[in-house]
Amino acid sequence: MKKKRKSDEIILKDLPHQKLTFGQKAADKLTKIAGSWEFIFFLIGFIIVWIILNIYGFFIQWDPWPFIILNLFLSCLAAIQAPIILMSQNREAERDRKRLEYDYIIDRRSQRQIENIEKELKNIKKLIKNLK
Repeated sequence: MKKKRKSDEIILKDLPHQKLTFGQKAADKLTKIAGSWEFIFFLIGFIIVWIILNIYGFFIQWDPWPFIILNLFLSCLAAIQAPIILMSQNREAERDRKRLEYDYIIDRRSQRQIENIEKELKNIKKLIKNLK
């Protein structure tokens, strides 16, 4: 059996157990929540309630038409959410890259094993021909 190459060991060692930082875990959780239908429906419901309360709240209209505070809130939400989602996507791309490298290593090994089997098969065929 052939020795493992150093590049094989590095990737194989990194792939199974990878410690995540607090920020990476938080970005993954936020992306999972913010990318769900429940969050979208909650946000739509929140906006509708906000508008209704401000239209019919004759005495305390804290955000009268054109709802500047709501606009500010949604802009801040988008400004915070976008980079966090991008961080999570970058991590996913990194995982995919490592997975592809791992698959490539396995494919290379398989190819080497198949080539060795083919050589052995040719040798066996030659030996069988010599026996006849």
